[in-house]
Amino acid sequence: MILSQKKKREFPTAFTVLFIILILAAILTYIVPSGKFSRLTYDESTRDFIITDHNDETKAIPATQEVLNDLHIQLDLSKFEDGTIKKPIAIPGTYVQIEQQPQGVVDVIKSPIIGVMDSVDIMIFVLILGGIIGLVNKVGAFDAGIGALSKKTKGKEFILVVLVFALTTLGGTTFGLAEETIAFYPILMPIFLISGFDAITCIAAIYMGSSIGTMFSTVNPFSVVIASNAAGINFTSGLKFRIVVLIIGSIITLAYMYWYAKKVNQDPKNSLVYDESERIRERFLKDYDPDKVIEFTLRRKLIFLVFTVAFLILVWGVAVGGWWFEEMSALFLGVAIIIMVLSGLSEKDAVNTFVAGAADLIGVVLTIGLARAINIVMDNGMISDTLLNYSINTITGMSGSLFAIAQLVVFSFLGFFIPSSSGLAVLTMPIMAPLADSVGLSREVVINAYNWGQGLMAFITPTGLILVTLEMAETTFNKWLKYIMPLMIIMGIYSVVALIIGTMI
Repeated sequence: MILSQKKKREFPTAFTVLFIILILAAILTYIVPSGKFSRLTYDESTRDFIITDHNDETKAIPATQEVLNDLHIQLDLSKFEDGTIKKPIAIPGTYVQIEQQPQGVVDVIKSPIIGVMDSVDIMIFVLILGGIIGLVNKVGAFDAGIGALSKKTKGKEFILVVLVFALTTLGGTTFGLAEETIAFYPILMPIFLISGFDAITCIAAIYMGSSIGTMFSTVNPFSVVIASNAAGINFTSGLKFRIVVLIIGSIITLAYMYWYAKKVNQDPKNSLVYDESERIRERFLKDYDPDKVIEFTLRRKLIFLVFTVAFLILVWGVAVGGWWFEEMSALFLGVAIIIMVLSGLSEKDAVNTFVAGAADLIGVVLTIGLARAINIVMDNGMISDTLLNYSINTITGMSGSLFAIAQLVVFSFLGFFIPSSSGLAVLTMPIMAPLADSVGLSREVVINAYNWGQGLMAFITPTGLILVTLEMAETTFNKWLKYIMPLMIIMGIYSVVALIIGTMI
């Protein structure tokens, strides 16, 4: 007689996936040679260039155009003087292999702690958001709002997907909407579930909206603008072509999302997260009863209005006001206090509800810190510059369309190890962009290859936002891979075709 059934194997959690990658990153620091490019920064106070070599020794030299030309940095001096370029620039031809910097067991164990300390601004934002979600749920404002919305969208549910995707795409392509989308999942997931969609569709509408927007960026200051500046061209160069590519890419993505959503609608068992659907609904709809009518009272409407206005202010602050997580966290802390006052709860009940809501997202914030730990290990192992140097040597000598496609592949590869769009741009563009000149192509081709290559890899890069997103949505990485890989292949082919067309116009 079988006393117990063999446990069904489950895909590891986001924590385990990230820790495995952390160990692999540490192993790479033993295999990949350590190396560094010399870097150049501009000192506004003295109006000097500061050059830092591979030994971290610095020297100051007058900031002149002649110096930039001598260093083969094909940028105008004015880009440094007006503050357009603030981060250190890698100096072409200065790569030097240095003493190996392997990251051992102690370094690996310490890195998540350092990662948490480095990511505390994002973590505070997420915890405050979790507290607000707890408050709003406690007073029934979400349930009442969802009930009212579901009646109005009956039979037109996919409009919700299109609307969310369009707004996040617009945010991604204009001001780099990315980390801020973490705030959307607790709000939109219940609405998507009530509307008949699964968790994957909600993730796709939000995450792929911002990802497609940033991938096919038009005026995003954190990618195309900073990359264009670092490449020595105006970011408006090739703008019309990028807009067309963005529109077509968005239509392709929406068509794929519609195909999947329709398949799930016809048979819920077609959902990739069907086995987890009960657990997901328990998390996001634990207090929702479709047969129970919750009155959308004035109190609940006011709370819902405050919450909605806060997001509009958030978008304005990030897009126009130059906000980052300090300002965003302050905004939502103020919103939390207002909701506490409006809720009608006792002081003790309100505070305890806020704390409990924040506690629900502890797993998410720890995922953020662990993802950052991977970057810390690679940075301390000094292998990023080596990977860049290998990439440069690989594409040197190629020409025409082959050069453009190789650039796309290289930036996809580098994007896995350097998930920061601005960091990758400043590190690579002073070296990569002039290579286009040598093969008779516009530097716009390199900018597009950078945007599309890194953006494509962002669909699945564990060191980026995707694992944090999946942790927020109670979904595992393998389910996301099953969903996204066909679309990733389609978008990869589309990007190659668009790049080839770009070399011809």
